[in-house]
Amino acid sequence: MTGTAGVLDALRQATGGHAEPAGDGDAVDGVPARFVAAPGSTQEAAAVMRTAAADGLAVVVRGDASKLGWGTPPRRLDLIVDTRRLDRIVEHAAGDLVVITQAGVTLAALGERLAGDRQRLAVDEVVPGTTVGGMLGTGVAGPRRMQAGAVRDLVLGVTMVRADGVVAKAGGKVVKNVAGYDVAKLVTGAYGTLGLVTEAAFRLHPIPPAAAYVSVRLPDAASAYQAAQRALHGQFVPTAIEVDRPEPGGPVEVAVLVEGTEAGVTARAAQAVDTLGPGAARSDRPDWWGTLPAGADRDVLVKATTELAGVGRLLDGVDRAAAAAGTTVAVRGSGGVGVFHAVLPGTDPAAVAAFVKALRDAAAAWQGSVIVLAAPPPVRSEVDSWGPVPGLDLMRRVKERFDPDALLAPGRFVGGI
Repeated sequence: MTGTAGVLDALRQATGGHAEPAGDGDAVDGVPARFVAAPGSTQEAAAVMRTAAADGLAVVVRGDASKLGWGTPPRRLDLIVDTRRLDRIVEHAAGDLVVITQAGVTLAALGERLAGDRQRLAVDEVVPGTTVGGMLGTGVAGPRRMQAGAVRDLVLGVTMVRADGVVAKAGGKVVKNVAGYDVAKLVTGAYGTLGLVTEAAFRLHPIPPAAAYVSVRLPDAASAYQAAQRALHGQFVPTAIEVDRPEPGGPVEVAVLVEGTEAGVTARAAQAVDTLGPGAARSDRPDWWGTLPAGADRDVLVKATTELAGVGRLLDGVDRAAAAAGTTVAVRGSGGVGVFHAVLPGTDPAAVAAFVKALRDAAAAWQGSVIVLAAPPPVRSEVDSWGPVPGLDLMRRVKERFDPDALLAPGRFVGGI
């Protein structure tokens, strides 16, 4: 083992001087780090990881830190690898609808660059400031997931650094995967527990010439579910269908997005108005569209999923669980995919635990799952963030294969992975 000064010196050599002792703000979900290193290339990232491996340093990757409180706190933390110097768009093959970008590029910056060629990565910036690496690490998407697919459907390949500092490439535009793993999809949503992604290649979509939103305000979850189902099966082919219910038992807004040619959008928006029913109208983009329910620092963010037929039961289940736990919950999500996020106060850990248990008990009825993404420490100690996870033994074996010494984000993912 190298002493503190020796480790810091090695990290500085690896990054051209971009390494420092951790400061007061360099923590992950309340767990403080010892060092922060900011590599500017895949080669520098590999040198950083070799140093970490040689000294048994536990590593968590940080981009813009907009979702650093998601997942569970690491069991231990020595080194934060800051990816913000990995901020280059490597290649944009506009003719092939492919982009290769480093992990520290923000979705906003990537969108601006691609827009010049009337193209986009069809992933909404659900959390402002999200980087490409953060998007891959958490797998968070947004409304356009309904038509374009999830992040794992859009990623073609990755360049990543393993825990031992070896650079690996997998997927599109690079060498084929080995050992049967689709590595690009494996690392998506793995919370940085399998490797440090430095670059990624994505499939792009053209930006349509025109877009329109149609929304309707409905009295309850059952009416909202029926409207969303009509829209999903309507002839106007929506790009996205979103649902917003700010207060338990209160009105629910359903909004749909249609995109295409100017003439086509005008006609399809009119069809959407007819399909959604009385009160529906073409509107500006709703203020809440493509964002998470608003919450304070001490609030709890819960992700709940369902099969499409269970959307109504999920919304009703949220209300029932909130009433049973004596708390209030705002919920928002996709009526066309079945992915919802809910926010509730975290000031009463027992109430949060009761809400999560009640919702998980009901989730079997809609073939869903319930995950606590973010919560203050008192709630974390009362609630199993991930809940039951099918295939956990297989996931542990994959983790052991990629990171046998458990140096990458230890404990951040399901089952303590």
